[in-house]
This record gives sequence, structure tokens and C-alpha cells, in this order.
Amino acid sequence: MMRAMKARTIGFPSGSFFLFGPRGTGKTVWLGNQFPDAFTVNLLEADVRRSLAAHPENLVDIVAANADRSTFVIDEIQRVPALLDTIHDLIEKNRDKRFILTGSSARKLKRAQGADLLGGRAVKCMCHPFLASEMGADFNLPDALRLGMLPLVRYPIAQSPQDVLKTYLDLYLQEEVVNEGVIRHLDVFSRFLETASFSHGAVLSASEIAREAGVKRSTVDSYFEILEEMLVSIRIPVFAKRAKRELIAHRKFYFFDAGVYRTIRPKGPLDRPEEIDGMALEGLVLQHLRAWIDYSGERNALYFWRTRAGVEVDFIVYTPTDFVAIEVKNAAKITPGDLVGLKTFRRDYPECRTLLLYRGRQQTMVDGILAVPVERFLKEIVPRKPLPDSSWRGV
Repeated sequence: MMRAMKARTIGFPSGSFFLFGPRGTGKTVWLGNQFPDAFTVNLLEADVRRSLAAHPENLVDIVAANADRSTFVIDEIQRVPALLDTIHDLIEKNRDKRFILTGSSARKLKRAQGADLLGGRAVKCMCHPFLASEMGADFNLPDALRLGMLPLVRYPIAQSPQDVLKTYLDLYLQEEVVNEGVIRHLDVFSRFLETASFSHGAVLSASEIAREAGVKRSTVDSYFEILEEMLVSIRIPVFAKRAKRELIAHRKFYFFDAGVYRTIRPKGPLDRPEEIDGMALEGLVLQHLRAWIDYSGERNALYFWRTRAGVEVDFIVYTPTDFVAIEVKNAAKITPGDLVGLKTFRRDYPECRTLLLYRGRQQTMVDGILAVPVERFLKEIVPRKPLPDSSWRGV
């Protein structure tokens, strides 16, 4: 049985807004809890979708027939992007009503007339997988690394979490890729996904992936664009503000959820479990940082740093109020080599705070760098509150 929905920390504005997020992140359930009296138009229902795709103006009649409702939810708006013009007009003429548009893919919206997202009349919000703080006592690090943090997976209705993960990608590909006509050859795209999984947490080389997957470089570029538009991956840029060293130009690639990454990633006798665990851990930290940034109302605040000499810091958080360099290590002990990237970055940017997240239990200061058990760090991340600092010591 599915447990009661966990309290989420997703922020939303007072007016109309878009709520984007991958399938399974709990958008519909959360909206049902927040707006129990809203009228919902579910575009996943075939008859509703066909009717409004043929006659978008019918939405005006639906709103008029439910004049007593103040909130209207249009679920999976990317299924009928032609509705955007009608919704735009409805927002203009019904200032006393709120329109909430959910979406698990931005691909069709970008290609529609309303790609400007209603001219700014609806704010863009994001829905991510669970934060550890949202799961509370149900969170533990080994399960998070094995299963990820998708509400659909962690609190399934009937199937086991492992079974949901196994079917998640097949269903997602079928509904979001095949049905939308995005990919002509699903077998080629599936092979690309497996090849790309080896680049999770790594600096991306599209040329190498094209060679290993046996497809053209231009095809790989388009596939990565599709993954991002479907909200199942992210590429973060290198931090180059006031750069004092020669830096690489390529971005770093991650799947959006640790469980999804582990499901895609092929495993064999030559694969080291600790290497896969390390990449899953880094992706789990990334997922929490992304949610913290989005829910806190920040934008373009997450980077990594790597010099051409190979010195690297996993994550740089750069907001108007904070500047934090974060290194993630899947080890219980700290070695001098673990600190090299943070020390180098701190010499170039003495204004920053430095954090080392590791699998040990002791919180400590090492050469002026705060080392924090990663499980504690994840549990303490709360949107609209600062990231941890040295004041945590002794708590």
C-alpha cells in the first residue's frame, strides 16, 4: 500500500504557474494536496486530449461551466501545446482565476507558438524527486543510492520499488518518446542511453559516445538535447567567473535520479561496485542541490570546476548570498588527495566556503575545509535555508 504523501517543500507563486518535472516526481499528487478544489483537465486521458487538440477553444467552455472554481490544473500540457494560446487568453480575461500547467517534457512546448511560456504570465516552477528532509525517518543513504528518490518508486501502490524502476524507463520511453514521434529507432536510442550512462558524473565527450554507440555525432547531440527536454538529464557548465587558470569547456553530465542511473547503467564482472556507488552518490548530491536551488528561487547557480591540468571540484554553488565549493567522496576516510581540488579552488577564490562530503561519521575541519558526513548533509538540506557551514560543529 502507498503511504501518505510526504510533505513537500516545493515553492509556488500566488498566480498562475507552470510546474515541470520528470514523470514520477509527484506533481499531480502534490497539486491535489495543495489545491483540493481545483478543476483538473488530464491530457493523459485519450478522449480529453483528442477533443482539446481538435478544438482548443473548448477549454473556454470548460472554464465557464465551472465558474465557481478558482484554480484550474492542466495536466501534461506538452500533450496539446496548441492550448497555450487559449490559456494565455483565459489568464488575461480571468484575473481572479489561477491556471496551473504541469509538464514532464518541454520538447513540444519549445516548438509551439506559446514557447515563450505565456509571455511571462505564468511563472516556471520545478518539481524534483524527494529531498532527504522530505522523507524524514524513511530516508537512509544505502536505499537512496540503490533506488533513487522518485516518489513513484519509493512509495509504489502495488509493485515493489525494484519492479517499478525496471519498468519506469520502458514506460517513459514508450509514452514520451515513441508516442510523440521523437525517435525513429528506439533500439538505437536505447543503446545510446546505455553508453551515456558511463558518462554519468563525467565531463561529456559526445564524440566518444558517438563512436561507442555506433551513431553519428550529430545524432548524439540531438539525443542529449532530447534527454534534457524530457527532464531526465542535466549538463552543468564549468565555473569560469574571474578565471585565473586555463579551464576546460565541456559540460558535466548527469541523469536526474540515482535509481534511474543505476537502472540504465550496464553491469558486468569488470565493473567495480564502489565506482558505480560513487557516481550514484555524486548524482544524489546533485539532485539535492538542484532542488534546493530551484525551490529557493535561484537560477543558474550550479557549476563544476576543472582545469586543463585535471584539478577538479565536483560542484560550485554560486548565488547572490552564498559561494560554496563542494567535493563528494565515496570513502569513509579522508586522504590528502581528497582535498587538492578544494584547496586549489580556494587559492583562486578565497571568498568561497569549502565542503568535503564523505561516507565517514565524524564531522571535522581538515586544513580549514569542513568535512561533513554526506548522509547528514543530505538530511539537513532544506529549501530557503542556508547550506551548512562550520556552525554545525558540535551540533
